[in-house]
Parts: sequence; structure tokens; C-alpha cells
Amino acid sequence: MPPPSLQVTYRALGDADLLPLMKQSRGLVIPAVGAPLPRDLFEGTRVAFVQVTGAGLDRLDLGFLKQLGIAVANVPGGSNSAVAEYVLTAASVLLRRFRSANEEILAGNYQEYRARMITENLAGLDGLLVGIVGFGTIGVAVAEALYQRGCRIVYCDPVPRDVAAAEKLDAKRLTLRELLQAAEVVTLHVPLLETTRQLIGANELAWMKPGAVLIHASRGGIVDEVALAECLKTGRISGAAVDVYSEEPPPRNHPLLALRGEAAQRVLLTPHIAGTTRQSTRFLCRKAWENVHRVLIEEQAPLYGAF
Repeated sequence: MPPPSLQVTYRALGDADLLPLMKQSRGLVIPAVGAPLPRDLFEGTRVAFVQVTGAGLDRLDLGFLKQLGIAVANVPGGSNSAVAEYVLTAASVLLRRFRSANEEILAGNYQEYRARMITENLAGLDGLLVGIVGFGTIGVAVAEALYQRGCRIVYCDPVPRDVAAAEKLDAKRLTLRELLQAAEVVTLHVPLLETTRQLIGANELAWMKPGAVLIHASRGGIVDEVALAECLKTGRISGAAVDVYSEEPPPRNHPLLALRGEAAQRVLLTPHIAGTTRQSTRFLCRKAWENVHRVLIEEQAPLYGAF
């Protein structure tokens, strides 16, 4: 809940009275997930501070807001535990083919599919080599959770945030190609930048080990979704969990939504909720409102400022 020191009005992007309200407001609080905010929303307003209730800042034109003298802050790390839990759960579902098992049982194939799963000797997480692409705050938290589960860790990051954490986890730094060729589970935790857009395309998917699984819980636009769908159709990789999309919500003709048969059973689709739990939401909102109070009422510099 917002602190009593603040007068808060709730609106959605696109509401008719949003622009007039912005001209009277000193601060704006937004979730990390959603459509980009247009520049004209901020022009000629009293807004001095924008607080994001999450880590991602890609809804905002940071350069433009800096020109206007509007401070911006996020809440890094609040979703770490939730994302790590998502990765472990998704990896297990994919590796052990729980979705396929559910479908086969509903189709009356209990005995046949159980025998098939036993014959194929499906792997659990213990002892697997997991590749973390992006070794920032979330990437490190995911690596720690996987390490505790018995996984071996490799990572790819041009500027790793916490080299000491990597050493503690006995994690080896690799190039992207080396990581994709070696890892049995690949999980993505990079921001959407020009350097990361379409980071995982057809060539990169072809580098992955047969039978490996991909977990995409970073930002839409980092994976070539057409190439991933084709990879799942051919069975080139064992499966993929996809939580984020280049267009959200994804259209009905999205290549991953159009998969059928065994290809459809290889993909686990979730609606951008990897970092969303009751616990993480409570933490993120509390920290966000505390920061708003700090800036607008106490007139102090924001914690976790973007610039």
C-alpha cells in the first residue's frame, strides 16, 4: 500500500484524463511490464520522478527523461527468488516431459507412455551442465539456485557483475557459442538492448546440444521466435519454456502458439510471470513506494536511480 504521506490516483495508459492528470502530478509509478510510454506523456508536466515497480526500464525513453530532468528508479533484485524458482520448475517440466505425460494420460495412453519415459531414461537436474546467459543480479540468483540443486554452471556475460559469485559457484565463463554447444539447459537473463536483440537466432539454436532445453524469461525480442518454433518442430532441441514475447500479448498466429502435435508438447508458454509471485509483488511494491516517499516527501536522491 502507498504510504499515507502520498496522494495517489490510479490510471491506465490510454485513459482520457491521463494527460491532464500528469500535468498536475509530481511522480509516476509504473509496472516494469507493459507498452512503452510515449514522450508526450511527460512533456509540459510537473513530473519529477518515475518509479518502476520492477527491474526492467525498457518501457521508458531514458535519454529523453534525462533531458527533461526527470529522475528514474527501479527495484532491482526483488524478483530474484521467483525467477530462480521458475527456471528450476520449467527445466524440470521440460527435461522430464511432464506436459507430454499429462496429454498422454488424458488420451488413455498411461501404460505406453510410462514405459516410454522409463526406456528413454529422462534426466533430472542433478549433475547437469547449465548455461546462464547474462550474469547480472537475476542471472547470479538463478545460478545459485541451480548450483544448490546439484547443477554445474557455466555463464556468458561480457561484463559479469559478480565475479566472486562465479568463483564461489565454480562457474566457468564461456563465449556464447561455447556455452550453447556445451550446456544441457540454457537460461536467458539479459536486458533488451540493441546488442542483445535477436541474440538467439537460427544459428545459435543450431549450436545447442541435441536434447537440450532453452528457458527464455528475460525480455521479448532476444530470441528469434520463428527460428525457435522451427527448432521445436524438427526436434532439434528437447524443449523450450517461453515467458516473454516480442509482442505481448502474442497474436493468435504467433509461431509458437501455432505449434501442433509433439512440437506443441515441447514448449511451455507462460504470460510474462516468471518473476511474479505473491511474495515478490509485495516486496517490489513496498520498496517502490518507500522510494517515492524518499524522493517526493523527504526530498532525497532516489535509491537505484537509472542515471
